[in-house]
Amino acid sequence: MIEHAYTFRVMYPDTDQMGTVHHANYAKYYETARWELFRELGLSYRQVEESGYLLPVIRMNFRFIKTIHYDDLLTVKTTLRAIKGVRIWFTYKLYNTDNELINEAETELAFVDRKDWKPCVVPDFVKKAIDLHLKKTI
Repeated sequence: MIEHAYTFRVMYPDTDQMGTVHHANYAKYYETARWELFRELGLSYRQVEESGYLLPVIRMNFRFIKTIHYDDLLTVKTTLRAIKGVRIWFTYKLYNTDNELINEAETELAFVDRKDWKPCVVPDFVKKAIDLHLKKTI
């Protein structure tokens, strides 16, 4: 498993009429955190796309625990949980500055060919980046 922490501040446009972060923004936060994890591996989504692959989300699950507000400083702890066949799974834990758990989530993505959107196995360059990172952390 690979873990990465990403810290950000809630922007005003992310809040709703109730003064809390609208639930739709959590998907955006987790997508950003996921790609920051990939950057730590030495990969960018641009590189994945330019290599002929896309990674659509095929499943998302959220558990809302506490509300968050404008200007809150938050940290997402993202874990690359597993890779099997064409799929890759991530889990997320969102914390405030008091280290209180705000939200938990899971996403499942699938590697597809950019030309025809047919599922394909995880590209070798992605596997190599993950393996190299795991060797460095041992």
